[in-house]
Amino acid sequence: MMEEKKSYKRWIGLVAVSLGVFMSLLDVTVVNVALPTIQRSFNASFSNLQWVINAYTMVYAVVLLLMSKLGDMFGRKKIFMISMIIFTVASGLNAISSNMEMLNVFRGLQAIGGSGMMSLSMAITASNFQGKERGAALGILSSIIGLSTAIGPLVGGYLVQAFSWRAIFTVNLPIGIVALILTAVFVDQGKQWPSKGKIDWLGIILSSLTVFGLILGLINKEGHYDWSWTNFQVGGYMALAVVALILFIIWENKNKAPMMDLAIFKKPTFTGAVIASFMLGAGLYAFYAYLTILMQNYIGYTALQTGTRQLLISGFALILGPIAGILSSKISKKWMISISLLIIAAGLLVMEHQITPTVTFAALWPAFILIGIGGATVNPPMTNAALEEVEPRHLGMASGILNVLRQFGVSFGIVFLGLRLTGGYRDSLTTNLPKLHLPQQAADGIHTALFKGGPFAGNEILQSPRAAAFRAMPGFADLKHTVFTAFDHGFTSVLFAGAAMLIIGAIAAAILIKDSAKGTEATKQ
Repeated sequence: MMEEKKSYKRWIGLVAVSLGVFMSLLDVTVVNVALPTIQRSFNASFSNLQWVINAYTMVYAVVLLLMSKLGDMFGRKKIFMISMIIFTVASGLNAISSNMEMLNVFRGLQAIGGSGMMSLSMAITASNFQGKERGAALGILSSIIGLSTAIGPLVGGYLVQAFSWRAIFTVNLPIGIVALILTAVFVDQGKQWPSKGKIDWLGIILSSLTVFGLILGLINKEGHYDWSWTNFQVGGYMALAVVALILFIIWENKNKAPMMDLAIFKKPTFTGAVIASFMLGAGLYAFYAYLTILMQNYIGYTALQTGTRQLLISGFALILGPIAGILSSKISKKWMISISLLIIAAGLLVMEHQITPTVTFAALWPAFILIGIGGATVNPPMTNAALEEVEPRHLGMASGILNVLRQFGVSFGIVFLGLRLTGGYRDSLTTNLPKLHLPQQAADGIHTALFKGGPFAGNEILQSPRAAAFRAMPGFADLKHTVFTAFDHGFTSVLFAGAAMLIIGAIAAAILIKDSAKGTEATKQ
């Protein structure tokens, strides 16, 4: 009877942890569909608008390991609850922001709370479940990770359409309060291996410089496509990232209480899972932002219609995620991960064959199904593989590293895929616009507007009131076709790049991950 009560309590505790993870990851993508409304509300520039996303994703990635360390030092449940309070309060502050500066600052604060919940969720789950239950519990948690990332556009679309952009933040308040109460009552502290070491502030600074340097360099390149890679604001930031990374590795190897114990990477299975996690974030989760642009700005679906159709991707996570978690303790994890990543890559390549200026959901749904199946089955075995060979006292650090690499992959992928989209779009326009034989004055104005606006705004520029004179021209239909073709050219480049990264992840998993017949003692405890 006592065991049944404890089991019942564990599963309710998992619900509480899952709610926290759901909120933290949902806010990575939920804001995408609200950006146009936020822009109109504050009359913001596009560069300021980008930081609504970047402020969250970059801070999120930077502080993940710090929050894992704090959990190991002071108790995972305690830091998880503090993180949940920070996230919930920051969500309320986001909702009442009166300008872009306030919104971006509070998004960064919100990311601190979100990263704490995410970084400690797997360690708490792994320490509260044993044996087969652990596989099922981690499978459910991994399903929530995939679902929350994919379902963001649907939730955001509904809230923006039914209420306002502020609703995407206020919805976190009741969820956060309920999750906080459930966590306090039902989540066990679990066995702790408290660390008396000091916080590795130099490691935090160097890792932050690595992340910010690389992402800022890529963002500057994306925003100024004509700048060369040797430009100081592109190459300089990226060189800073490389130097900071080298110093970080040297320091962490010498430090007696490192933020990241690099010895953990000597385990091939963990390294393979981490590489696969990074490629999943860069090749798939980052891709969702561009899929939303295609469906809203070019196909013409509303935010809600877009999110509804993307349920064909995210819905599989609820069905297949727990099953994959159970299977990952019985069959080969390396092949589950590799095959799942290859299925996602196949979905992207199938989509590439369907992309035309007149594409609709009717042509995309087979690709959505493949992406959904692969995305639903990859996270559970990846999580189990990453934690399988790790000592129990390092579970917090291991889950933190896995998540920070996934989130860093998302941040990297958004900018890298954006470069691919912009490059393909501009190359196509450069080749095809002169073939339209437009009047010189009109051609110059159109050329400047389309290149300055970029692939995100190409169709919106043609539909804007300022383009009324263009729409009256006999060749406007050809111009519109040219713009759509240019976006498609860039989008297919995004699909190829995403598929390539996923294939690299699949190969790394197949080579590095070693299946264990019975698992290690760490997994059984």
